[in-house]
Amino acid sequence: MGKDKLRKFAENETFACFVQPEFDTVFRCDHPLKGNWRRDFFHNDRPIILELGCGKGEYTVGLAERNPDKNYIGIDIKGARMWRGAKTATQRGMQNVGFLRTRIEFIESLFAEGEVDEIWITFPDPQLKTNRARKRLTSPLFLERYARLLKKEGRINLKTDSKHLYAYTKGVIDHFGLPCEVANEDIYGTGYADETLSVKTAYESRFLEMGLPITYLRFGLGEQRSFPWFDWEGDEIARSEKDNEENRERAF
Repeated sequence: MGKDKLRKFAENETFACFVQPEFDTVFRCDHPLKGNWRRDFFHNDRPIILELGCGKGEYTVGLAERNPDKNYIGIDIKGARMWRGAKTATQRGMQNVGFLRTRIEFIESLFAEGEVDEIWITFPDPQLKTNRARKRLTSPLFLERYARLLKKEGRINLKTDSKHLYAYTKGVIDHFGLPCEVANEDIYGTGYADETLSVKTAYESRFLEMGLPITYLRFGLGEQRSFPWFDWEGDEIARSEKDNEENRERAF
């Protein structure tokens, strides 16, 4: 492990906004912050919004700056990447930002039922191979996890350059009859991007330079709490499109 990565890991532990649970506090048990994020971490009663797979935390920080009346938590497993967002939030004295280093599979151990108001998923790995569909952050397996912590009126936002992940997520929404508020295949080309959607990560800026449209979905889970697995037929139909996306991913 490089010295710079070790330095960032060490500095992360000094940030008040950075939470790094030990494995044995989240594996098949509840973390002390579960149900207590407002009281014990943010010290207010404002809404809690999660960004899953936050990377360097650019979007988490950007959203928090634009919405000081809400609490934001960026979640990722890559501590060296998250260092950038935690460092920025600390330097700017931001009180409505937190970073949580953990696997998304463990979020049920960290958030109580109805504790989360909204979820953002920005430019996640689209997991293009069909045999990795279960790892897609909008797959039925993950939606069932989100349903256990998201308020009934809560919303999930997906912002991605991946046409395949966009189509897959629409397929999941349609399959379960979920309420979908927005389905836009090119938020900048159509002029739909508002101040919130115009927050850009480094990846997004590179995609835009390549002339790629940025898609956006906003949907809820309604009363649905069970999401049985199903095989999406589009995975077999869109082979050439997935090959193109895989080549682009390798170029990064």
